[in-house]
Amino acid sequence: MPKLPAEAYAIIEGRHSDPFHYLGLHPEGGKSVVRAFLPEASNVEAVGEHGEVAALDRVHAAGLFIGALPNGSKHYQLRAKFGDSVVEFEDAYRFPPILTDFDLYLLGEGTHQRLYDKLGAHPMRLEGIDGIGFVVLAPNARRVSVVGDFNFWDGRRHPMRVRGAGYWELFIPHAKSGDHYKFEIIGPHGHLLPLKSDPLAFASEVRPKTASIVFDEAHLPRPRPAPDGINALSAPMSIYEVHLGSWRRKNGNEWLTYRELAEQLPAYARDMGFTHLEFLPVSEHPFDGSWGYQPTGLYAPTSRFGSPDDFAALIDTCHREGIGVLLDWVPGHFPDDPHGLGSFDGTALYEHANPLQGRHLDWGTLIYNYGRTEVTNFLVSNALFWLERYAIDGLRVDAVASMLYLDYSRPPGAWIPNQYGGRENIEAINFLRRFNTELFARFPQATTAAEESTAWPQVSRPVEFGGLGFGYKWNMGWMHDTLNYISKDPVHRKHHHGEILFGLHYAFSENFILPLSHDEVVHGKRSILGRMPGDEWQRFANLRAYYSFMFGHPGKKLLFMGAEIAQSREWNHDQSLDWHLLEYKYHSGIQALIRDLNRLYRAVPALHQMDCDQAGFEWLITDDANRNVFAWLRKGFDEQARCLVIVNFSPNVYRNYRVRVPFAGKWKEVFNSDSAHYGGGDVGNIGEVQAVDGELRLTVPPLGAIFLVPES
Repeated sequence: MPKLPAEAYAIIEGRHSDPFHYLGLHPEGGKSVVRAFLPEASNVEAVGEHGEVAALDRVHAAGLFIGALPNGSKHYQLRAKFGDSVVEFEDAYRFPPILTDFDLYLLGEGTHQRLYDKLGAHPMRLEGIDGIGFVVLAPNARRVSVVGDFNFWDGRRHPMRVRGAGYWELFIPHAKSGDHYKFEIIGPHGHLLPLKSDPLAFASEVRPKTASIVFDEAHLPRPRPAPDGINALSAPMSIYEVHLGSWRRKNGNEWLTYRELAEQLPAYARDMGFTHLEFLPVSEHPFDGSWGYQPTGLYAPTSRFGSPDDFAALIDTCHREGIGVLLDWVPGHFPDDPHGLGSFDGTALYEHANPLQGRHLDWGTLIYNYGRTEVTNFLVSNALFWLERYAIDGLRVDAVASMLYLDYSRPPGAWIPNQYGGRENIEAINFLRRFNTELFARFPQATTAAEESTAWPQVSRPVEFGGLGFGYKWNMGWMHDTLNYISKDPVHRKHHHGEILFGLHYAFSENFILPLSHDEVVHGKRSILGRMPGDEWQRFANLRAYYSFMFGHPGKKLLFMGAEIAQSREWNHDQSLDWHLLEYKYHSGIQALIRDLNRLYRAVPALHQMDCDQAGFEWLITDDANRNVFAWLRKGFDEQARCLVIVNFSPNVYRNYRVRVPFAGKWKEVFNSDSAHYGGGDVGNIGEVQAVDGELRLTVPPLGAIFLVPES
């Protein structure tokens, strides 16, 4: 065998960073020489564009073949014998680059808004040949190969070329949609890493398998849009938060598919009067018990319930039913599973190298390095991807507080201050502002919501005025205070009166959503019903009063699934909700109550038009702590759009209870949580009350709420 150059041995040993420099067609000594590396091939021929055939010499036993192509042909195929089989195929190393110079410029700058159009695996046609273009970021790798169904999962067969600031690419002819693949990476110190899933895979295998799957997302069916204005501050927003794997199950305990969910869930949400569905994270994740909050595939809807087409069908059905769709989105951290983003190229690429910056102590997960342009570009593009490809109507960003503070849940000395010596994560702040700015610029009808549990100012205020730019913020303080209040025995509530009042001191400092979320019905906290004190009647009456209080309170609404049927036990992600409870009148009564509260909230402008405006609220009674009564007026844009809300958190009936109102005449009692229809005792005002001298004299039901509007 002839003596081979060092470059040939780099190919044979799988450590060449630019295989195109050696493999493929090259001019040499006035000839067109073809070099091919085909392990396990016994002989190889090059077939020219006019059918001419040239045998390639086997110059190394590992499978390196070299020969001259006759007649100066520029296009050729390879014909190789493997055992008893002879196959003809295109040589991956004869095709031009995938990324343009402009792509490389934007990628290097970190401003490529459509990262998902370039990175990942994309069906394409190059020089008349169909195949798949693969692109992945691994700037510190010595070598990256695509391995998959098309090459026996052998990393020697398809090493990629590196371009720009560490973007590896390769077009593999005749690879196709549906092929499984991963990346085989040799790190900067020459060590072979665990096979890595594609960070921009559009589909993945069902866990516990972890391969990425080629999917042509450019031809994904586009769901129809949601109704106009569904996310507006003046619109009613009542959100039904759902974990897709445990809303309902079938055949004992199997998941419903996306298409089966589409047949049931949107119609149920519409019938219940909800305006939005919010899905716990649907991005691919390896561990069921993370509920999706530890994702490994941010661009792939989880394969647990079906294909990307199936997920798109679910969104389309939601929109057809007039329901908006929000996704929980997790840009704050990711798990350290070996096939995921951690140490992706053998270095801390997506995360921080220092564990004082790069690891969450609470969750054992890794923290994104928001100071890297490639990382923020990856995350911002992902947010835009869900809105563009799946017509998602908004993103709820998980664990924002953990992103904003460098010392989040860390003891003294276990965190690194910013450049000014402070605890604020400046890079994360800039990322969140960029995320919101770009999202609202591209999708002005969409919205974002922050789960932010501290007093960080201006979370839902525009970036140009110093805010973070979110559309809404979860009101965690309201949730904690009011749940603490309602869990007290009524005899003690007078000592906690301020927990109801306090929320109105800051209720309009942000655009708030009032959340009774999944986090409040797990880990020993009990269900919402389980927090209610007293005997059975009192527990359900308390719950009816509390839900009514929530719907009368300023702010958009969010209920986690099961709350609307008064689930007795804590939520279990491995089981269906307890739908059989609806056989019992108190549980079916709660469901009827939520249905009617949603319809009232949507039908009465005063209850939603000024949810986020101080001018839309007026306290009428705040000082009746001994009787546990509160009363306030909600206001709409029109002068006559008013709604009086009175809530009695005591088990006593109050008759001739006096409340001053702004309009004389009749006030209609449009809702009473003590209605027998909901399981109550039918204590109320027989439909209407006459205002005399600017005052209503009311019968206020026990552990109940009433809503009244002036007759026009």
